Amino acid sequence: MPPPPLARRLLLQPLPRGARALHTTPAPRRGPGVLACRLASRAVVRFAGPEAARFLHSLLTNDLLSAFSAAGASSPQRYAPTPNAPARGPAAPAYAALLTPQGRFLYDLFLYRPPPRSQMLDRTGSAPETGEAPEGHPHPQEVLADVDAAEVDDLVACFKRYRLRSKVEIDNVSENFACWQRFGHDVVHTEPSTQEPEAQSIGWGQGVDHAGESAAQGNGHGWQWLKDPRLDYLGYRGIFPADTIPPLVESDKEADERHYQLWRIENGVAEGSTEIPKGEAIPLEYNLAGLNAISFEKGCYIGQELIARTHHRGVIRKRLMPMKFVDGNGQELEQAVAPGSEVVDEASGKKVGAVSTALGSRGMGLLRLEEALKPGSVLRAGGNRDVRVQAIKPDWWPAEWTQVLQEQRAAA
Repeated sequence: MPPPPLARRLLLQPLPRGARALHTTPAPRRGPGVLACRLASRAVVRFAGPEAARFLHSLLTNDLLSAFSAAGASSPQRYAPTPNAPARGPAAPAYAALLTPQGRFLYDLFLYRPPPRSQMLDRTGSAPETGEAPEGHPHPQEVLADVDAAEVDDLVACFKRYRLRSKVEIDNVSENFACWQRFGHDVVHTEPSTQEPEAQSIGWGQGVDHAGESAAQGNGHGWQWLKDPRLDYLGYRGIFPADTIPPLVESDKEADERHYQLWRIENGVAEGSTEIPKGEAIPLEYNLAGLNAISFEKGCYIGQELIARTHHRGVIRKRLMPMKFVDGNGQELEQAVAPGSEVVDEASGKKVGAVSTALGSRGMGLLRLEEALKPGSVLRAGGNRDVRVQAIKPDWWPAEWTQVLQEQRAAA
């Protein structure tokens, strides 16, 4: 499926490294369509110890033990091992959330399993490195988490409160690592592999490019671009050494992070505790189940009772939706709406929801589906009658999310 039109136009205007200005009205010309950005909004936390994986599994919404085990010896090996890649294949990152006991959102985490050295080839590519034996440790002893940088200190303190007697150390290692995203319409595909096809040219495909190998080898973790665990639309994500530019990132294709933020907004994907209100948001209303952040099969975790009850009830009447701000003629309006603005139905004056995130002429907000998707309805931003709001149903939404509404309308 093609990406939204505004995002495509923005992707044709990459910023040079270090640039900060956001081009909100770029000329529609053909360009590369692949960008990468360092995510200054994200930080890296390390969980280390023999009980690291089980500790996280017991707290978070996703089934991390199954996710990490999926990259073990039973997984099909699609790529030949190289000095900077694990011999057993890459472990795809997992996306999960930490909730309050009442089932409200606190933090989102992208969790990476660095392969043990015993699964890595040495620098000659001829033998495994010495290190811990994987047979004795079915679960990883180290997990790197990509988290909201604005909340990293509170997040670390929160996990330490839950640690009790668990054998796990928790540290903010953002000085050593950085989070990156590689995205764009040319990077979106539906290949079954977790790795990007272009990665073959830099050491984790069928051959080894030693120039790329030295940059990617790092300290033995095997730095890689891996599929974003939420949606194919979102491209590839990775944690890399802070002093290294990741492979495949060309200087003329490194973008300001706001390009990636707009890409997410147009696809209706919130990220971090600013866009998903901390202590308030109900995860299912913010579509975390559709973004592979919640397992309904695993055992208990914090806040599970409310999530399970809401899920099995089957009807979510409000959801986070992307929106576009336009005038009466349908022309996009830049910087016309601020986060927190109400969205109301023009005919009835009834509040439909509110804008939670706004960037340029686009935004996201929690809206009542019945009013937002009602044919012929006209929405506007709060008391400003000159700004209309067009609610957009993302293409990736499962059909059942709106099927109940359609059945209700048919019955009426």
